[in-house]
Amino acid sequence: MGAFRRFSLGLIGFPLGHSLSPRIHEAALQACGLAGTYELFPIPPEDQEGVQALFERLRQGSLDGVNVTIPYKQTVIPFVDVLTPTAQAIGAVNTIYVEAGQLIGENTDAPGFLADLQRWLALGPRPAGGGAAVGRSKTALVLGAGGSARAVVYALGQDGWQVTVAARRPEQGRALAESFAAYGVRTVEFEPLPEGPFDLIVNTTPLGMTPKVQECPLPEAYPLRPPTMVYDLVYNPRQTQLVNLAAARGVPAMGGLGMLIEQAALAFERWTGCRPPRRALWEAVGLLEEFC
Repeated sequence: MGAFRRFSLGLIGFPLGHSLSPRIHEAALQACGLAGTYELFPIPPEDQEGVQALFERLRQGSLDGVNVTIPYKQTVIPFVDVLTPTAQAIGAVNTIYVEAGQLIGENTDAPGFLADLQRWLALGPRPAGGGAAVGRSKTALVLGAGGSARAVVYALGQDGWQVTVAARRPEQGRALAESFAAYGVRTVEFEPLPEGPFDLIVNTTPLGMTPKVQECPLPEAYPLRPPTMVYDLVYNPRQTQLVNLAAARGVPAMGGLGMLIEQAALAFERWTGCRPPRRALWEAVGLLEEFC
């Protein structure tokens, strides 16, 4: 038996009051029979000294790894030593781990999103109230162009989807499209949004996230109807305004909790070498019935 090890893990972002990550990773530690803690590091983006201090802890070994969320998924890149091929291709980092004394920037958002999307598709989402199964062609509208959007576009492109990106900052949208030119990604204005039709609409913006729960990335007048599906990366609240709007139109909709769990499990495996059982993670957030 090796020496007893206690893992010190955490999440950097701002704000973090909505985060379910401690609950998920504490369940992962318990399920894997490991000792450790998972802390929140809510560091305002203007506090560069705070960011540098956190990375110093990683280099000194008092932290074993961290997750990265808004607004740091791209700005932490200069702080790491190596990007994995996935993080390099996406241009965003959501997981940092230590290997051979180096800080490695990884992105588990992309495989996490795709795993949850494929799980949902396998369940055969149907319009509210019954009706025909949702179409399975592959055209997607992605709302936003930040770090999460880059992961989603990469995942969809890898899976053969035709992707259109709508960004409030057109220059950011164009930069994203240029990064994924091999996938034929195109950009459009956020206002007005193109009507499609699209098989899938993915919200990667924080609109609708706690505490601004009344915001919705789609205008009320948007012609949202089946067979479109909606995937909202926001997971807190579980029923966002976007999910509610979709339900009112008979459109299958899903929040981002499954993606959160999948990306967390992949990050946890990077840090500890243990693959946590998904059942335990779904149970930790009180939604075991959705996993089953």
